[in-house]
Amino acid sequence: MKYRFTRSSPEYEQSLIRIPHTMCARPTENITMSKRNSQAAKTAARERLRAQREREAKRAKVKRQLVVACSIVGVLAIAGGISYALVQGNKPGHWEAAKDDKLVKPANTSGANGTTVVIGKPSAKKTLMMYEDPRCPICAHFEQSVGSTVDKDVADGKYKIQFIGATFIDTTQPGEGSKNALSALGAALNVSPEAFLQYKSALYSTKWHPEETDDKFKDDSYLIKVANTVDALKNNKKFQTAVKDGTYDKWALLMSEKFDTDGKKYGFQGTPTLIMDGKKVTGSDGQSAPMTVAEFNTAIDAALKA
Repeated sequence: MKYRFTRSSPEYEQSLIRIPHTMCARPTENITMSKRNSQAAKTAARERLRAQREREAKRAKVKRQLVVACSIVGVLAIAGGISYALVQGNKPGHWEAAKDDKLVKPANTSGANGTTVVIGKPSAKKTLMMYEDPRCPICAHFEQSVGSTVDKDVADGKYKIQFIGATFIDTTQPGEGSKNALSALGAALNVSPEAFLQYKSALYSTKWHPEETDDKFKDDSYLIKVANTVDALKNNKKFQTAVKDGTYDKWALLMSEKFDTDGKKYGFQGTPTLIMDGKKVTGSDGQSAPMTVAEFNTAIDAALKA
Protein backbone atom coordinates (compact mmCIF):
# COMPACT_ATOMS: atom_id res chain seq x y z
CA MET A 1 0.00 0.00 0.00
CA LYS A 2 1.28 3.31 -0.95
CA TYR A 3 1.61 5.93 1.73
CA ARG A 4 -0.48 9.00 1.06
CA PHE A 5 -0.52 12.40 2.72
CA THR A 6 -3.77 13.58 4.08
CA ARG A 7 -4.57 17.18 4.91
CA SER A 8 -4.98 16.20 8.49
CA SER A 9 -1.76 14.30 8.84
CA PRO A 10 1.30 15.87 10.56
CA GLU A 11 3.44 15.07 7.55
CA TYR A 12 1.27 17.19 5.31
CA GLU A 13 1.47 20.22 7.57
CA GLN A 14 5.22 19.89 7.84
CA SER A 15 5.59 19.76 4.08
CA LEU A 16 3.60 22.97 3.70
CA ILE A 17 6.06 24.73 5.96
CA ARG A 18 9.23 23.24 4.41
CA ILE A 19 8.46 23.69 0.66
CA PRO A 20 8.16 27.52 0.43
CA HIS A 21 11.34 28.00 2.44
CA THR A 22 13.36 25.74 0.18
CA MET A 23 12.11 26.95 -3.21
CA CYS A 24 12.45 30.74 -2.60
CA ALA A 25 16.06 30.79 -1.45
CA ARG A 26 18.05 30.75 -4.75
CA PRO A 27 15.89 33.22 -6.71
CA THR A 28 16.27 35.77 -3.90
CA GLU A 29 20.12 35.51 -4.02
CA ASN A 30 20.23 35.96 -7.84
CA ILE A 31 18.08 39.10 -7.70
CA THR A 32 20.37 40.66 -5.07
CA MET A 33 23.56 39.94 -7.07
CA SER A 34 21.91 41.28 -10.24
CA LYS A 35 21.10 44.52 -8.47
CA ARG A 36 24.71 44.82 -7.27
CA ASN A 37 26.09 44.16 -10.78
CA SER A 38 23.72 46.71 -12.31
CA GLN A 39 24.74 49.36 -9.77
CA ALA A 40 28.44 48.74 -10.40
CA ALA A 41 27.94 49.03 -14.16
CA LYS A 42 26.13 52.34 -13.76
CA THR A 43 28.88 53.63 -11.46
CA ALA A 44 31.57 52.62 -14.00
CA ALA A 45 29.64 54.25 -16.83
CA ARG A 46 29.29 57.47 -14.87
CA GLU A 47 33.02 57.40 -14.11
CA ARG A 48 33.86 56.89 -17.78
CA LEU A 49 31.52 59.74 -18.77
CA ARG A 50 33.08 62.01 -16.13
CA ALA A 51 36.60 61.18 -17.35
CA GLN A 52 35.58 61.80 -20.96
CA ARG A 53 34.05 65.15 -20.07
CA GLU A 54 37.24 66.13 -18.21
CA ARG A 55 39.34 65.23 -21.25
CA GLU A 56 37.05 67.21 -23.55
CA ALA A 57 37.13 70.17 -21.18
CA LYS A 58 40.94 70.10 -21.16
CA ARG A 59 41.08 69.92 -24.96
CA ALA A 60 38.63 72.82 -25.21
CA LYS A 61 40.73 74.86 -22.78
CA VAL A 62 43.92 74.19 -24.72
CA LYS A 63 42.15 75.13 -27.95
CA ARG A 64 40.91 78.39 -26.44
CA GLN A 65 44.42 79.18 -25.20
CA LEU A 66 45.88 78.53 -28.66
CA VAL A 67 43.23 80.71 -30.31
CA VAL A 68 43.92 83.52 -27.84
CA ALA A 69 47.68 83.16 -28.29
CA CYS A 70 47.40 83.18 -32.08
CA SER A 71 45.08 86.17 -31.92
CA ILE A 72 47.57 88.06 -29.76
CA VAL A 73 50.42 87.19 -32.12
CA GLY A 74 48.29 88.26 -35.08
CA VAL A 75 47.36 91.55 -33.44
CA LEU A 76 50.98 92.20 -32.51
CA ALA A 77 52.10 91.37 -36.05
CA ILE A 78 49.50 93.69 -37.55
CA ALA A 79 50.37 96.41 -35.04
CA GLY A 80 54.05 95.92 -35.78
CA GLY A 81 53.41 96.09 -39.52
CA ILE A 82 51.35 99.24 -39.15
CA SER A 83 53.99 100.81 -36.93
CA TYR A 84 56.73 99.94 -39.42
CA ALA A 85 54.66 101.32 -42.30
CA LEU A 86 54.00 104.53 -40.37
CA VAL A 87 57.68 104.93 -39.53
CA GLN A 88 58.68 104.29 -43.14
CA GLY A 89 55.92 106.55 -44.40
CA ASN A 90 57.03 109.35 -42.10
CA LYS A 91 60.67 109.07 -43.12
CA PRO A 92 61.56 111.82 -45.58
CA GLY A 93 62.29 110.74 -49.15
CA HIS A 94 65.76 111.18 -50.61
CA TRP A 95 65.02 114.47 -52.31
CA GLU A 96 63.14 115.80 -49.31
CA ALA A 97 66.13 114.95 -47.13
CA ALA A 98 68.49 116.52 -49.70
CA LYS A 99 67.07 119.93 -48.82
CA ASP A 100 68.97 119.69 -45.54
CA ASP A 101 72.23 118.55 -47.16
CA LYS A 102 75.28 120.76 -47.14
CA LEU A 103 75.36 122.78 -50.36
CA VAL A 104 78.19 121.89 -52.73
CA LYS A 105 78.42 124.39 -55.60
CA PRO A 106 79.88 123.14 -58.89
CA ALA A 107 82.92 124.89 -60.28
CA ASN A 108 82.24 127.42 -63.03
CA THR A 109 79.23 128.88 -61.26
CA SER A 110 78.58 132.12 -59.41
CA GLY A 111 75.98 133.60 -57.12
CA ALA A 112 75.24 132.87 -53.48
CA ASN A 113 74.01 129.33 -54.20
CA GLY A 114 76.03 128.71 -57.34
CA THR A 115 72.87 128.82 -59.44
CA THR A 116 74.20 131.40 -61.88
CA VAL A 117 75.63 129.40 -64.78
CA VAL A 118 76.85 131.69 -67.56
CA ILE A 119 78.85 130.30 -70.47
CA GLY A 120 80.44 132.29 -73.29
CA LYS A 121 83.04 134.88 -74.11
CA PRO A 122 83.31 137.82 -71.71
CA SER A 123 83.25 140.13 -74.74
CA ALA A 124 79.69 139.09 -75.63
CA LYS A 125 77.40 141.99 -74.72
CA LYS A 126 74.14 140.16 -74.25
CA THR A 127 73.06 136.99 -72.51
CA LEU A 128 70.40 134.54 -73.63
CA MET A 129 68.72 132.93 -70.64
CA MET A 130 67.68 129.34 -71.37
CA TYR A 131 65.19 127.52 -69.14
CA GLU A 132 65.05 123.75 -69.69
CA ASP A 133 63.82 120.65 -67.87
CA PRO A 134 65.95 117.53 -68.54
CA ARG A 135 62.86 115.34 -69.06
CA CYS A 136 61.06 117.86 -71.28
CA PRO A 137 60.40 116.41 -74.78
CA ILE A 138 59.99 119.89 -76.30
CA CYS A 139 63.37 120.88 -74.87
CA ALA A 140 64.81 117.76 -76.49
CA HIS A 141 63.31 118.77 -79.84
CA PHE A 142 64.69 122.30 -79.45
CA GLU A 143 68.19 121.01 -78.64
CA GLN A 144 68.11 118.54 -81.51
CA SER A 145 67.06 121.18 -84.05
CA VAL A 146 68.58 124.42 -82.75
CA GLY A 147 71.17 123.38 -80.16
CA SER A 148 74.17 123.28 -82.51
CA THR A 149 73.30 126.77 -83.75
CA VAL A 150 73.25 128.07 -80.17
CA ASP A 151 76.63 126.43 -79.46
CA LYS A 152 78.17 128.03 -82.56
CA ASP A 153 76.79 131.47 -81.69
CA VAL A 154 78.25 131.20 -78.17
CA ALA A 155 81.62 130.04 -79.50
CA ASP A 156 81.62 132.97 -81.95
CA GLY A 157 80.95 135.43 -79.12
CA LYS A 158 77.57 136.47 -80.54
CA TYR A 159 76.04 136.22 -77.05
CA LYS A 160 76.50 134.34 -73.81
CA ILE A 161 73.99 131.81 -72.46
CA GLN A 162 72.77 131.43 -68.92
CA PHE A 163 71.37 128.02 -68.11
CA ILE A 164 68.56 127.58 -65.57
CA GLY A 165 67.35 124.04 -64.93
CA ALA A 166 63.77 123.07 -64.09
CA THR A 167 62.38 119.90 -62.51
CA PHE A 168 58.59 120.37 -62.66
CA ILE A 169 58.09 117.29 -64.87
CA ASP A 170 58.99 115.16 -61.85
CA THR A 171 55.70 116.44 -60.46
CA THR A 172 53.50 116.33 -63.57
CA GLN A 173 54.91 112.90 -64.49
CA PRO A 174 55.81 111.55 -61.03
CA GLY A 175 59.45 110.64 -60.79
CA GLU A 176 62.88 112.04 -59.99
CA GLY A 177 64.70 111.96 -63.32
CA SER A 178 64.67 115.72 -63.85
CA LYS A 179 66.27 116.35 -60.46
CA ASN A 180 68.77 113.53 -60.88
CA ALA A 181 69.81 114.61 -64.39
CA LEU A 182 70.13 118.23 -63.24
CA SER A 183 72.41 117.05 -60.42
CA ALA A 184 74.49 115.10 -62.97
CA LEU A 185 74.71 118.24 -65.12
CA GLY A 186 76.14 119.96 -62.06
CA ALA A 187 78.78 117.23 -61.86
CA ALA A 188 79.60 117.80 -65.55
CA LEU A 189 79.78 121.57 -65.03
CA ASN A 190 82.25 120.92 -62.21
CA VAL A 191 84.53 119.33 -64.83
CA SER A 192 84.25 122.17 -67.37
CA PRO A 193 81.69 124.36 -69.19
CA GLU A 194 82.47 122.48 -72.39
CA ALA A 195 81.77 119.12 -70.72
CA PHE A 196 78.50 120.57 -69.42
CA LEU A 197 77.32 121.69 -72.89
CA GLN A 198 78.32 118.41 -74.55
CA TYR A 199 76.66 116.35 -71.82
CA LYS A 200 73.49 118.42 -72.05
CA SER A 201 73.38 117.83 -75.80
CA ALA A 202 73.86 114.09 -75.28
CA LEU A 203 71.05 113.88 -72.72
CA TYR A 204 68.66 115.62 -75.16
CA SER A 205 69.76 113.57 -78.18
CA THR A 206 67.41 111.23 -80.02
CA LYS A 207 69.51 108.28 -78.90
CA TRP A 208 69.43 108.94 -75.18
CA HIS A 209 66.45 111.13 -74.35
CA PRO A 210 63.55 108.99 -73.05
CA GLU A 211 59.84 109.53 -73.42
CA GLU A 212 58.45 112.04 -70.95
CA THR A 213 56.67 109.24 -69.06
CA ASP A 214 59.80 107.06 -68.90
CA ASP A 215 61.83 108.11 -65.86
CA LYS A 216 65.14 106.71 -67.09
CA PHE A 217 67.14 109.67 -65.81
CA LYS A 218 66.44 108.55 -62.24
CA ASP A 219 69.05 105.81 -62.71
CA ASP A 220 72.62 106.90 -62.04
CA SER A 221 73.92 104.07 -64.22
CA TYR A 222 71.98 105.42 -67.22
CA LEU A 223 73.29 108.96 -66.67
CA ILE A 224 76.85 107.63 -66.46
CA LYS A 225 76.31 105.56 -69.62
CA VAL A 226 75.30 108.73 -71.49
CA ALA A 227 78.27 110.60 -70.00
CA ASN A 228 80.66 108.00 -71.40
CA THR A 229 79.85 109.40 -74.87
CA VAL A 230 81.46 112.70 -73.83
CA ASP A 231 85.26 112.66 -73.98
CA ALA A 232 85.80 114.76 -70.86
CA LEU A 233 83.43 112.57 -68.83
CA LYS A 234 84.24 109.12 -70.20
CA ASN A 235 85.38 106.88 -67.32
CA ASN A 236 85.82 110.02 -65.23
CA LYS A 237 85.78 108.59 -61.70
CA LYS A 238 85.35 111.96 -60.01
CA PHE A 239 82.30 112.71 -62.15
CA GLN A 240 80.86 109.23 -61.60
CA THR A 241 81.34 109.44 -57.84
CA ALA A 242 79.57 112.80 -57.74
CA VAL A 243 76.61 111.34 -59.65
CA LYS A 244 76.37 108.24 -57.46
CA ASP A 245 76.81 110.18 -54.21
CA GLY A 246 74.37 112.91 -55.20
CA THR A 247 77.01 115.55 -54.50
CA TYR A 248 75.04 118.23 -56.34
CA ASP A 249 71.53 117.15 -55.37
CA LYS A 250 70.89 120.17 -53.16
CA TRP A 251 72.31 122.43 -55.85
CA ALA A 252 69.81 120.92 -58.31
CA LEU A 253 66.95 121.70 -55.93
CA LEU A 254 68.09 125.30 -55.53
CA MET A 255 68.44 125.65 -59.30
CA SER A 256 64.86 124.43 -59.65
CA GLU A 257 63.74 127.05 -57.14
CA LYS A 258 65.39 129.71 -59.28
CA PHE A 259 63.31 128.52 -62.24
CA ASP A 260 60.14 128.95 -60.18
CA THR A 261 61.20 132.42 -59.01
CA ASP A 262 62.12 133.58 -62.51
CA GLY A 263 58.88 132.15 -63.90
CA LYS A 264 56.89 134.41 -61.61
CA LYS A 265 59.14 137.35 -62.46
CA TYR A 266 58.96 137.00 -66.25
CA GLY A 267 55.54 135.37 -66.52
CA PHE A 268 56.26 131.86 -67.78
CA GLN A 269 55.66 128.34 -66.49
CA GLY A 270 56.93 125.91 -69.12
CA THR A 271 60.07 124.90 -70.97
CA PRO A 272 61.89 125.63 -73.14
CA THR A 273 61.73 129.33 -72.44
CA LEU A 274 64.24 131.84 -73.87
CA ILE A 275 64.67 135.34 -72.45
CA MET A 276 67.00 138.18 -73.42
CA ASP A 277 66.99 141.55 -71.72
CA GLY A 278 63.94 140.51 -69.69
CA LYS A 279 61.84 139.73 -72.78
CA LYS A 280 60.82 136.38 -74.25
CA VAL A 281 62.49 135.25 -77.45
CA THR A 282 59.77 133.48 -79.40
CA GLY A 283 58.98 131.94 -82.74
CA SER A 284 56.45 133.14 -85.26
CA ASP A 285 53.54 132.40 -82.92
CA GLY A 286 54.81 135.02 -80.48
CA GLN A 287 54.37 132.58 -77.57
CA SER A 288 56.70 129.57 -77.77
CA ALA A 289 60.43 129.26 -78.21
CA PRO A 290 61.51 129.13 -81.89
CA MET A 291 61.78 125.46 -82.89
CA THR A 292 63.59 125.78 -86.23
CA VAL A 293 66.96 127.31 -87.07
CA ALA A 294 65.35 129.86 -89.37
CA GLU A 295 62.86 131.04 -86.74
CA PHE A 296 65.56 131.06 -84.07
CA ASN A 297 67.95 133.18 -86.14
CA THR A 298 65.20 135.66 -86.93
CA ALA A 299 64.16 135.91 -83.28
CA ILE A 300 67.67 136.12 -81.83
CA ASP A 301 68.81 138.76 -84.36
CA ALA A 302 65.82 140.88 -83.42
CA ALA A 303 66.60 140.47 -79.70
CA LEU A 304 70.27 141.38 -80.21
CA LYS A 305 69.29 144.58 -82.06
CA ALA A 306 66.70 145.64 -79.49
